[in-house]
Amino acid sequence: MHPTRPTRRHILNAGLGLSLAGLAPLAAHADDKYPSRPITLVVPFPPGGSVDIMARHYSEPLSSALGVPIVVENRAGAGGSVASQMVARAKPDGYTLVVSSQSSHLANPLTQPKVGYDPIKDFENIAILGRQPNALVVHSSLPIKTFKEFIDYAKKNPGKLNYGSGGVGSMGQLNVEMLKAATGVFTTHIPYRGGTPLITAVLGNEVQFILDNLVIMLPHVQAGKVRALAVAADQRLPQLPDVPTMAEVGYPQLNLTSWTGLAAPGGTPDAVVQTLYKAVRRAATSPAMLASLKERGVIAPEEMTPAGFEKMMSERLVKFGEVVRKAGITAE
Repeated sequence: MHPTRPTRRHILNAGLGLSLAGLAPLAAHADDKYPSRPITLVVPFPPGGSVDIMARHYSEPLSSALGVPIVVENRAGAGGSVASQMVARAKPDGYTLVVSSQSSHLANPLTQPKVGYDPIKDFENIAILGRQPNALVVHSSLPIKTFKEFIDYAKKNPGKLNYGSGGVGSMGQLNVEMLKAATGVFTTHIPYRGGTPLITAVLGNEVQFILDNLVIMLPHVQAGKVRALAVAADQRLPQLPDVPTMAEVGYPQLNLTSWTGLAAPGGTPDAVVQTLYKAVRRAATSPAMLASLKERGVIAPEEMTPAGFEKMMSERLVKFGEVVRKAGITAE
């Protein structure tokens, strides 16, 4: 199903100023006929969030690598399900793609009974665009400076701390449910409609903490408006060298990074999938892209084939499926 009137489109042939002249088009090497016209890259969330930022990061280098314009289209709704379902039903010709995320392709299928798509069967999961470390972030007004102090405070004040997420059944909620199961703390969930209102709520102390994507909060952490207590990453981040990892504070099971990926409708020809995969890898490993991702706190994607990407997704669906069942989370 294709929309007759897109909500927001941008043909990005410039924008981030990445120097990518060396990325010769890949199309002729894999498929002489693909791509021969603009490709629509659907973002399942409003402009300004971490998934949208990643899409716009990649639009120019992918356009350079493929030799055709990339049209970025924001189609928000139902926590990413509206756009994901639309792309799942689109013609599998490689001209309609979706920027996938743990919210749209992991949390939603687990928590929305009528989501309308299977993240494995209904998509060709092509490549990871980047990994975003999650972080436990608290409002700076709290008398808490370390992860241990946070746990002690939460246990001494059960129900006093509210945490925010991008909605019921979002990854922000699932992350905190994992935290609660691991530590035994009790906190109250306040859902918001997406990342932008969540940021406003955290900065305004409507909620006292989040365990969510660090990318959206990093500028505010660096400005001292909120405080990061631990990051979910394999090692400390250069932007926050004094903030320990989850493993360092004793909870390696919480050391899960979020991911943003690229997916096509199920049944897309393998030659097309491979062309797109090679374009992503070429873009992701360019010096300009690596520097830009690092600046924003995004971990550059490792080389993971479409089969490896799908395997990782399947494993996380099982892992977070247990969290959803135990917590009884359902997003209507």
